[in-house]
Amino acid sequence: MKRAKKNTSRLPPQQPCAGTDTIRERILDAAFGIVLERGYAGASTLEIATRAKVSKRELYALFGSKRGLLAAGIKERTDRMSIPLEFPDITSRAALSRALTSYAIALLAGLTDPPVLALYRLAIGEAARAPELAATLNTEGHDASGRAFAEFLHKAQARGLLDNAETPEELGGQFVSLALRDMLVRQLLLAAERPAPGEIEYRAQKATDLFLRLHGRGL
Repeated sequence: MKRAKKNTSRLPPQQPCAGTDTIRERILDAAFGIVLERGYAGASTLEIATRAKVSKRELYALFGSKRGLLAAGIKERTDRMSIPLEFPDITSRAALSRALTSYAIALLAGLTDPPVLALYRLAIGEAARAPELAATLNTEGHDASGRAFAEFLHKAQARGLLDNAETPEELGGQFVSLALRDMLVRQLLLAAERPAPGEIEYRAQKATDLFLRLHGRGL
């Protein structure tokens, strides 16, 4: 006698596993801890899964590969230091100034966060053996943030608040340079203490004031 086929047409859709976000966070935390301890090449997915108390199957289901795991972790950390991409409607120089200052504060606070600095040091140290680490950090961090900021500056140009002598990408690079100056290098070399919030705010405002004196237009 033939076995009747199971009718799946009325089965409820599969629900995501409970605690997926917690599992994801555990895996990311474990991965970055091990990568910082052993280097990217020395960090195995088995050790990451073991420390996170998950199976390798769960790890691969969420991230696909070690590089995918790294990319997700870098993106999450760069998202933490990014300003909201939904800027307020900038119709005046004062509103533009506030938005630029907020961006600079978030940038400086994010880049001087100890785990972020540790990741940059790791990428530099592993550049020869694991260039994909630096490539992922550049793509998911620097490039992604730069594109979003350039789009904002393009809108400011379109509204006549910034001059059009240079491209938004060029303007973005100038503003970031004004905000950072030698801060990141000194932090990477452990040549300076992490700046206090007051110093970060002061640097951000100074960078904004100088940038707008150079490129600002309108009211």
